[in-house]
Amino acid sequence: MTTSDAPRDEHHEWLEADGLGGFASGTATGIRTRRYHAWLLAAAGVPTRRFALVQGCEAWAETDAGRFALTSQRYQPGVVHPDGVTRIERFTAEPWPTWTLRLPGGVRIAHELFVRRGLPLVVASWRRLSGPKPVRLAVRPLFSGRDPHALHHENPAFRFAPEPRDGRLVWRPYEGLPEVAMATNGRYQHAPEWYRRFLYTEERARGLDEDEDLASPGLIHWDLSSGEALCVLAAHDAATAAAMTGAAPVSLVRRLRAAERRRRRGAARLERAADDYLVRRGTGLTVVAGYPWFGDWGRDTFIALRGLCLATGRLEAARSILSAWSGTVSEGMVPNRFADHDDAPEFNSVDASLWFVIAVHESLAAATAAGRPVASRERTRLLDAVEAILAGYTNGTRYGIHLDDDGLLAAGEAGVQLTWMDATVGGRAVTPRIGKPVEVQALWLNALRLSAGASVQRRRQFESGRESFRRRFWDEARGGLYDVVDVDHRPGAVDATVRPNQIFAVGGLPHPLIDGTQARAVTDLVERRLWTPLGLRSLAPDEPGYALRYEGGEVERNQAYHQGTVWPWLAGPFVEAWVRVRGGGREAKQVARTRFLEPLLRHLDGAGVGHLPEIADAEPPHTPRGCPFQAWSVGEALRLDRVVLAEPRGGVSDPPGRTPIDRATAGMASSS
Repeated sequence: MTTSDAPRDEHHEWLEADGLGGFASGTATGIRTRRYHAWLLAAAGVPTRRFALVQGCEAWAETDAGRFALTSQRYQPGVVHPDGVTRIERFTAEPWPTWTLRLPGGVRIAHELFVRRGLPLVVASWRRLSGPKPVRLAVRPLFSGRDPHALHHENPAFRFAPEPRDGRLVWRPYEGLPEVAMATNGRYQHAPEWYRRFLYTEERARGLDEDEDLASPGLIHWDLSSGEALCVLAAHDAATAAAMTGAAPVSLVRRLRAAERRRRRGAARLERAADDYLVRRGTGLTVVAGYPWFGDWGRDTFIALRGLCLATGRLEAARSILSAWSGTVSEGMVPNRFADHDDAPEFNSVDASLWFVIAVHESLAAATAAGRPVASRERTRLLDAVEAILAGYTNGTRYGIHLDDDGLLAAGEAGVQLTWMDATVGGRAVTPRIGKPVEVQALWLNALRLSAGASVQRRRQFESGRESFRRRFWDEARGGLYDVVDVDHRPGAVDATVRPNQIFAVGGLPHPLIDGTQARAVTDLVERRLWTPLGLRSLAPDEPGYALRYEGGEVERNQAYHQGTVWPWLAGPFVEAWVRVRGGGREAKQVARTRFLEPLLRHLDGAGVGHLPEIADAEPPHTPRGCPFQAWSVGEALRLDRVVLAEPRGGVSDPPGRTPIDRATAGMASSS
């Protein structure tokens, strides 16, 4: 829904990210439905240290025809008040969220909201488009001051009084939280008030606490007859202070607006969406896995950057991300995530480190292909991290991860979820997948082949493992690959459940492990049993435990997370496999673009406007669920568009089954 003439669906959500890990978000109706919907949700230093500071506002206009609400709120037990939502004539997310409101008497007002990238700062504006004068506007900002995952309630500790400072008003709602600075060309009237029992319906649907109280320090008044109403709200730090100090609100907003227009102009929607996930961590960069509640996760980062960075030519950004993560290797593993607030690394992933290896080699290959080779010191740093991972996995590391005698990688122990299918209920992994999971073998063997270089040992490891893989994973009965062999470390035990993980043996990685009729059979099986217009199901419909919908409380949702729920990011490996088994030529790419990618991209107008969701229901209408803005969903769509399905240049086609990334990485083994 880039533009809507009747924005009544609160499931259409917009996002404005600041590039620091903070963001603004909300719905097309303006009614907050999540605890994360906020005008100012800022990150302090790293993406995991976020604070919700300003949730939104109440706004109304006065004309000769009367007083009319411009906003609506939902309160317990489900009452929407006032009626501002009925006055929304139009909503668009381009170039940023903009609402057109029509009032009785013919007055039309435009309300805009945007975030300036690189600053924890949001600009809100209102202007009269047409209709008789006078038009007076009043706005009440609604403050919280909390952890973004919590909720705020009325209490005597909230500090309503602002401090005048260099032409701004500055609040410190609570000790230990960032200050909130406001610059406005309106007149501030101090009038403290609590607004009580806002209802967040998405929290209720997820079985979580659902109501919140917000504090309003006062009102801001403008006369829209004489010009645009402007309000700049910022998490007060050195950068925002420098930007706001000494600048009149009109000139400040003019400068911020012009800079954002330049940044956004000309970029395709998916590429612009990619910007939102690339954020600062310390002096480097990282990837936010998804908005509104994820931080930076290792697995998600390395999968997503292949599309967000490499496919879009952001090669320096990719290297900055990988270089930062290379310093986190411990016992042959990179962390899967950093915990909120204390930044403690968590290493509970077998595949994140292998995805790091893949991403490093593709990044170096892309730099070489672009004629922008990586400096020797940085290249050494990255490849040393790769070597530490391969050595750690070969010799054995945490959670029983080790190279077995058959050349395959064994992993897992009771109570720990190590693969991307990582949901738990009551401390129990829903899909434990202990043993030798199929996609882990594909990642491991690709990592070995890409890193082999002149190493005879690595080449032998790869060849031995590939032979074992082809012999041990083929499931003749179903015409596909087993999901896990040596289940629970029991030699010979297999899990024949039909899941999407087998597709990585054919697509999604530089080197397929199977070919010919077996590769075609796997791809056909996955398409027939798992494909939907939003990606692959995580479990075939006729398998035990299949979940039709991802809904209910936390237990119900976690049980359904990988038991049928659709994952859009898996469209990447599937479509790549589909094209490879058809020879990789122009016609196959064109068919795949029409048949698979274009229906997926139509969801850019869905739940997260301009983005793709984390997950969707297994059954039609495949309602989007989870995070409405997900990095690896966007990243894999970009990789498909720019790399896998890219048209050959100069009339020269890739060899059958090859993609531009295959071509680039093919030379890496001998050069690394």
